[in-house]
Amino acid sequence: MTTITLDDIPGAIGTEIGRSDWRTVSQEMIGLFADATDDHQWIHLDPERAAKETPFGGTIAHGFLTLSLLSTLAYEALPRLENTAMGINYGFDKIRFMAPVRAGARVRAVFRLADADIRPSGRVLNTYDVTLEIENSMKPALTATWITMAVLERKD
Repeated sequence: MTTITLDDIPGAIGTEIGRSDWRTVSQEMIGLFADATDDHQWIHLDPERAAKETPFGGTIAHGFLTLSLLSTLAYEALPRLENTAMGINYGFDKIRFMAPVRAGARVRAVFRLADADIRPSGRVLNTYDVTLEIENSMKPALTATWITMAVLERKD
């Protein structure tokens, strides 16, 4: 994992700042997510029915499952801001689910630093334009504008 400093941030705005490895979205992962969220719709859990009755050719991941993968993919792909005590999910300004992710497909996240607000309080709000790509697909699974907060270590 690479590290950047506060001084590096302004020059990184508008650039691709991270790209994760490919991650397989397995049927087991989809099933565990269904259990965690109590969303057991058949398009996620019944491969035979989904193959017959949907245009997807089989089961698909929950949209919120694909969105939730951004956390781990960000941890893997984004450089660590020097002297960060903790990172906090601040929220999303925009999320669009563009294409379904079929069970067994591989996805990866591409992060572009859209903006950064370095505050005197020792907090940095980073705004990322994120695309969750599906391997061998022209359309991404989702696009999002995601804001995270880095809380810097206190210097007493």
